[in-house]
Amino acid sequence: MAYGWEAADGFPPEVAHALSQSDSPLLADLTPVLAVPEFKVPLPGGGRASQNDLFVLARLAAGPVALMVEGKVNESFGTTLQGWLSQSSPGKRERLRFLRRVLGLRTKPPGAIRYQLLHRADSAVITGEQYRADAAVLVVHSFSEELVGWLDYQAFTALFGVEAIQGKVQRFGKRSSLPLFGTWVMGDPSFLQC
Repeated sequence: MAYGWEAADGFPPEVAHALSQSDSPLLADLTPVLAVPEFKVPLPGGGRASQNDLFVLARLAAGPVALMVEGKVNESFGTTLQGWLSQSSPGKRERLRFLRRVLGLRTKPPGAIRYQLLHRADSAVITGEQYRADAAVLVVHSFSEELVGWLDYQAFTALFGVEAIQGKVQRFGKRSSLPLFGTWVMGDPSFLQC
């Protein structure tokens, strides 16, 4: 993923294409202005921050947009929510309440949802609020030829009543504290040889 982003003049072509196809004026004609790898976002209820592969601050005429990019090849999104909560603690319960509130989820997500997707989406919203952005976007930039993690991403988008479509930017509900969008894009496989 790093090679793909460094080689791009702006967004990598597959990310630019997905964003350009969005029907939201909040995402029209975005230009990246800042990219920070391994970007940490503190979350309440624990000692570890959410470490995002890449934070991108983009702009358009209306204002800034925060993008959190999660790069994947053949690794999973990690533990499920059930696995993460298996050793419950007051801190974990506090964090889950916070994650749900930020995302506008009224009920506890099913235990099979991948915890990483919850806090990556939260990271986009939280950072967007800090930069006074008009919108936040979770980007899964996958280089997996076997589509590892795709089913987990589909289950995550279903929390918002959205049927995931690869390469399409989709709005995740209307109850998050900042308009939240998401997309799964397939990276250029030539970068797998780097």
